[in-house]
Amino acid sequence: MKTTLIAFLKGAWLGPVKTTLVALLGGALSLGQLPFSRMPRFSGTLEQPVTMNHKIHAGDYQMPCLYCHANARRSTVAGIPSVQFCMGCHKITGLALPTVQKLKGYWDRKEPIPWVKVFYQPDFVHFSHVAHVRVGVTCQTCHGPVQTMDRFPNRVFITMDQCVACHRQQQASIDCVMCHK
Repeated sequence: MKTTLIAFLKGAWLGPVKTTLVALLGGALSLGQLPFSRMPRFSGTLEQPVTMNHKIHAGDYQMPCLYCHANARRSTVAGIPSVQFCMGCHKITGLALPTVQKLKGYWDRKEPIPWVKVFYQPDFVHFSHVAHVRVGVTCQTCHGPVQTMDRFPNRVFITMDQCVACHRQQQASIDCVMCHK
């Protein structure tokens, strides 16, 4: 008993306490990463069911992003244009192209195109396209030089560091509740 009391007074109890604290902290950090663990992991080239060439549409023909992604003007999400919207132009132009033929196949079958999601953010983040569009943030600020891309190379994970750096540069609020709801 005397030996245990002396060891306790000398700090021998700190070892197990440190181990417990490290285990608890590690567990807490792991739980904090759960939202990210649900985000799909991907490497390599992203294959879409229909090749959407942004270089031709936004680059060569200089179509504004908001022409096809009009929901960005009024919604939190930019949205993907419907097959009907795309066929509005492609029933007249480019119909002989293999990609447009693939698009027309979805139109003929009255099926939506099962696009593969490209841009990801954690579930606990709230991002509003309309809020950014209204203050003049260009699509390229977050999405890169889309007008030069024939296709997106892979999935993109937008990080808090990127958002905070931009908010600081633009002198926008960096209050946590702006993005974390």
